[in-house]
Amino acid sequence: MTDVNDDVRDDAPAGRELLRVEGVAKSFPGVRALDGVDLSLRAGEVHVLLGENGAGKSTLIKMLSGAHRPDAGRILVAGGPADGPAATTAPEGLHEVRIRSAQDAERLGIATIYQEFNLVPGLTVAENTFLGRQPRTALRLIDRKTMRARAAELLRRVRLDVSPDTPVAELGIARLQMVEIAKALSLRARVLIMDEPTAVLTSEEVETLFAIVRELRDEGVGIIFITHHLEEIGALGDRVTVLRDGRSVAEVPAGTDEDELIRLMVGRDIAEQYPRQRPQAPGAPLLRVRGLTRHGPNGTPVFEGIDFEVRAGEVVGLAGLVGAGRTEVARAVFGVDRYDAGTVEIDGQVLAPGDVRAAMRAGLGLVPEDRKGQGLVLDASLQDNLTLARLDRDTRGGLVDRRGQRRAAAEVAGQLKVRMSGLGQHARTLSGGNQQKIVIGKWLLADTRLLILDEPTRGIDVGAKVEIYQLVNELTAAGRAVLMISSDLPEVLGMSDRVLVMAQGRLAGELSADEATQDAVMELAVRPAGASGPRHTNESAMEGSDVR
Repeated sequence: MTDVNDDVRDDAPAGRELLRVEGVAKSFPGVRALDGVDLSLRAGEVHVLLGENGAGKSTLIKMLSGAHRPDAGRILVAGGPADGPAATTAPEGLHEVRIRSAQDAERLGIATIYQEFNLVPGLTVAENTFLGRQPRTALRLIDRKTMRARAAELLRRVRLDVSPDTPVAELGIARLQMVEIAKALSLRARVLIMDEPTAVLTSEEVETLFAIVRELRDEGVGIIFITHHLEEIGALGDRVTVLRDGRSVAEVPAGTDEDELIRLMVGRDIAEQYPRQRPQAPGAPLLRVRGLTRHGPNGTPVFEGIDFEVRAGEVVGLAGLVGAGRTEVARAVFGVDRYDAGTVEIDGQVLAPGDVRAAMRAGLGLVPEDRKGQGLVLDASLQDNLTLARLDRDTRGGLVDRRGQRRAAAEVAGQLKVRMSGLGQHARTLSGGNQQKIVIGKWLLADTRLLILDEPTRGIDVGAKVEIYQLVNELTAAGRAVLMISSDLPEVLGMSDRVLVMAQGRLAGELSADEATQDAVMELAVRPAGASGPRHTNESAMEGSDVR
C-alpha cells in the first residue's frame, strides 16, 4: 500500500500516456453496461468523461478502481511491470494490467473520488485520510502525531479549515467532499478519477476545487473528471470522451460547443434546456402555509413565520443559499419534521404536524434531496419502490394485489423511460438519473396532487433533466402543482412561474417569472435577517453562494 510520502507519479512528462482502455465490455444480468469502450489519459491533462445517466461512466470508473472486472478488452498503464501472469506487454511503454481490487488500483497509482463518500463517520478526519495506511513508529504503533501533521498539510492544500481531530460525523456534505479529495491526494496518485466532485459544492468551493485540479495537472497528474455541468468542461477540461448506451461515441476538444456536446450525449438535438409551459392563469390554491415556525434545540429559529401558497397548475421555485432553511420547510410541510407554530393546509384542510400519512392522504408527495438515503429502498425491487406509496390502495383483506402492482409499475416505468433490465431489478443498481425517475414515479402512482421536488436534478445529465422538466409540465397541465427547491439558479428561473427566496430561515421575498433574474434572487438571498428594503449585491457576494 502506497504511503503518502511515496512518489508514485514518477514525474511523468506532460503529454505521456498514463492510461489506455481498449474495447472494454461489461455485462450484468439483463444489461450490457459497457460495449467496446476506448479511452486514453495523458499526463498533465484533465480528460472529461461525459454521458447520460446509464451511459456506463460509473461502470468504467469502477473497473479502473478494481470494483468490477471487464468481460472483454484490456486496461493498460504506463511504467512498472505487467501485473499478473496473464498480463501482456503493449507498445509505447504501456503494460496490460488486471485490477482486481482497490489495493491493486492504488499500487498502480490510480485513486478515485466517488460521488458517494467512502468515509467512516465515527473516525476523525486524520484517521479517515490515512485509513489502512497509518504511519507507524519504530515499534509498529500508529504514529498519531505524524498522521495529524500530514493530514493538516493536506487540509491546508484543499483549503479546508478544520482540525484533523474533528470527527467526520460533525462535517457537512461540502466539507466531506473536501476530505475525500484530501484522502485521494494522500495517495500521491498519478491518475486521479473524480466522479461528480462539484455536485454538492458552492460556487466558491468549486473554484477552490478547480484551483487544486489545475495544480495537480501542472504537476503531471492525469485526471478523469466526470460532470453533468457543461459549463465546467471548458473551464477545466482538455479533452472530452462521450459515452452513450455503453459505447464511446466521440472524443472532442473541451472547447466544443455545448449544443454539440448535448447532441453527442443524447443522440438528438435538445431545442430548449428549460421547456416550461407556463399556464395562462393558475387555479385555486392547493397548498397554503401560514406562520410556519420551528425552533432548534437551543431555541434559535430553524425557520420562522413562513407564509406562501401554491396554486393548481403552477410551479413555485424555492431558492436560497445553503442553510437558508428550504429543505427544513419542505420536510415540515410533508410531515417528516414537527413544527412549533403555524399551519399547513391542503384544499382548506389543516394537516396535523408531523404526520406523513395524513400528508400523503391529502395528496402531498416529497422527492427528497437525498434520493438514496431517503427516497428509495435500495435493496428492494423497482416494482416495490414504485408501488410503495400506494400500498394501502393495493391491499385487500390483508393481501397485496401483486399483479395489479406489476401492471401499474410497468406503465409508469415506460412513461418515464427508465433504463432497467426489468421490474425485479434492485434500485441500488440503477444510475442516478434512473433512480430519480423511480422516486418521482412512486408519487405519480400515488396520484399525488402537489409534488415537492428537493434538488430534483442534482447529479443528473442534461437529457434526463429535460425529461423531468417535461414531466413537471405534464403534471401542471393536468391541474397538479409543484414546489421545487433547487440550488441550480438557471433551473429555478427557467422552470418556475413564481420564485420564493429564503434567507436565514425567513422568506425574504417573492418574484414573478418576469421579475426573477439572477441578480434579483441573489439580492434577496443574501439579505440579513430583519433587514427591510432592497439590499444591493455585488459579484463577490454571488461568487460565495451555492446558487450555480
